[in-house]
Amino acid sequence: MNAKKTNRLSRRLSFLLRHGAAAEGVAMDAAGWVRIADVLAWAGIERPALDRIVAENTKRRLQVAGERIRASQGHSLGSVPVTREALEASWERIEGRAEWLVHGTRAELVDTILQQGLRPMDRTHVHLAAGLDSRVGKRANVAAHLWVVPAELEAAGVALFRSPNGVYLCREVPPSALREAPPQAR
Repeated sequence: MNAKKTNRLSRRLSFLLRHGAAAEGVAMDAAGWVRIADVLAWAGIERPALDRIVAENTKRRLQVAGERIRASQGHSLGSVPVTREALEASWERIEGRAEWLVHGTRAELVDTILQQGLRPMDRTHVHLAAGLDSRVGKRANVAAHLWVVPAELEAAGVALFRSPNGVYLCREVPPSALREAPPQAR
């Protein structure tokens, strides 16, 4: 399988496991797990191809455990049967993190976000990255970065989690936890 086909299949699988399982008739549990046999049948591929897709995904979006597979994070609310509680129970809870996190966004949204905070909209959680150089947890080609202070999340009672691929997640980011620039840039 060439790189172009691997990339295309990776995107299809990510869509299925993050947004489309219910619509495609693929059974999924509350933590996002799907039987690998069901995914192979849906995609029309063999296990070695799936293993290659999982191994070569630079953002490690897909997670395999035995005969199950899931998207590490990024699930839509309403279109798949995941629950926030089940996802959070499967991630690492982060407490006492001193280093700030980053969220990329469009420039025209910065003022609104600073006033209203970050919400996951139609997703289960807000995605955050460990830093500007992180390969996971941030959008490509963003115009602006907002900084999130984990201590302020804790003070607001917002739990912070890390998925197996290193993306930081929380249900929301209140305005009190947001900054336009990290302290060294001020």
